[in-house]
Amino acid sequence: MADGPFHVLFLCTGNSARSILAESLLNGRGRGRFVGFSAGSQPKGRVHPIALELLRDMKLPTAGVRSKNWDEFAAPAAPRLDAVITVCDNAAGETCPIWPGHPLTAHWGIADPAAVDGSVTEQQAAFRRAFGELDTRIAGLLSLPVGSLDRAALQERLRAIVA
Repeated sequence: MADGPFHVLFLCTGNSARSILAESLLNGRGRGRFVGFSAGSQPKGRVHPIALELLRDMKLPTAGVRSKNWDEFAAPAAPRLDAVITVCDNAAGETCPIWPGHPLTAHWGIADPAAVDGSVTEQQAAFRRAFGELDTRIAGLLSLPVGSLDRAALQERLRAIVA
């Protein structure tokens, strides 16, 4: 794999909740070894307020976090991507752009907390569940020896992180 930090793009259709949580988790816990980005095929244009509240409560980075289109990462001036991970089933089924450098891919389906139509308490609980699942999977990603695995082995291990 490439020298320097391991760059991961998290994709979700709306890029307002799950992918944003994953981006911030990876940036907060990656300690310079990993860099997270997020985007969506049909971005909502805003980050869900409960996602931002949760990230702040967890003392994770929110500076510069925004809902953005995945086309930003398919452009020639985009950051190098080592992996692209879909976190919603809709994004996993969409035809993605051709990513420069042909990054590794994986699907980590997470239920959409922004789709919960209940009380604020129920919505916050849904966001905490999604956050917990992403936190566990990102811990698995952070434990991978990305510098010493060949591409095929790393691809296999990345896709196996779903428990």
